[in-house]
Amino acid sequence: MQQVLEKLDMIRYLILDVDGTMTDGGVYLDSRGEEMKKFSIKDGAGILLARQAGIETVILTGRESMCVSRRAKELGIREVFQNIKDKKEFLVRFLEEKKITPEEAAYIGDDLNDLEAMKCVGTAVCPQDAAKQIKSFCPFVLSSKGGEGAVREFVEMILEKRGIQYEGLVL
Repeated sequence: MQQVLEKLDMIRYLILDVDGTMTDGGVYLDSRGEEMKKFSIKDGAGILLARQAGIETVILTGRESMCVSRRAKELGIREVFQNIKDKKEFLVRFLEEKKITPEEAAYIGDDLNDLEAMKCVGTAVCPQDAAKQIKSFCPFVLSSKGGEGAVREFVEMILEKRGIQYEGLVL
């Protein structure tokens, strides 16, 4: 935990996986075969709080979904990358192009396709229900499950470490 706390002041970019991080990992299909996802309002509020604190959010997911595009638009997330099969390769290039040092980036992911990308950032955390290999890698495992406030929990850790009073921030 101390290792994570020491790095929170440097974070300028929060990279988020979607399925299992921003959602509960389920893929819901309606009677017409349309995909649905359940996003946490708490996580959405956390993303808005992060932005107000100067932290940009980036979505990086291996699947493609209209639900993700819509949710990102609602939250004002401009950096949305879907259908990324090699997250590490993509993230290395993204960080380089944006001139972001690893210490300035944090990653929240939950499964094996996130592991190599998580190694490219200064801070990697995961939801409580992440795959065991991810939990073993991350120096801090959040107490919230994916899609149930894990993103908000991490954002609050950052804000508290920075001494930012988020009770009065506008959501």
